[in-house]
Amino acid sequence: MPREVLRPGRICVITRGRDKGKKCVIVRLVDDSNVLVTGPKELNGVKRGKKNILHLMPLKETVRIRANSRDETVLAAIEKSGLKQFMTELIRFEKSR
Repeated sequence: MPREVLRPGRICVITRGRDKGKKCVIVRLVDDSNVLVTGPKELNGVKRGKKNILHLMPLKETVRIRANSRDETVLAAIEKSGLKQFMTELIRFEKSR
């Protein structure tokens, strides 16, 4: 996955783990294989935390935030972009045979 796609503000779908199918916003790049993401929790239940980039599927949507933005700032940016309803929708993954 190209590194330029994984910038703060990029909206992604979590593809593995307890939050599978939920959307999150990248807040900061931690290292070569991890990013800090948030839902924020008040919006869709995704807690702020570190995720492996292999467990994320980037979407074309973005919000305008600075790196290390607080959850309140991210939530305000989501509302300003008109993506609040979009962020609460779940994505269902089909099991491959």
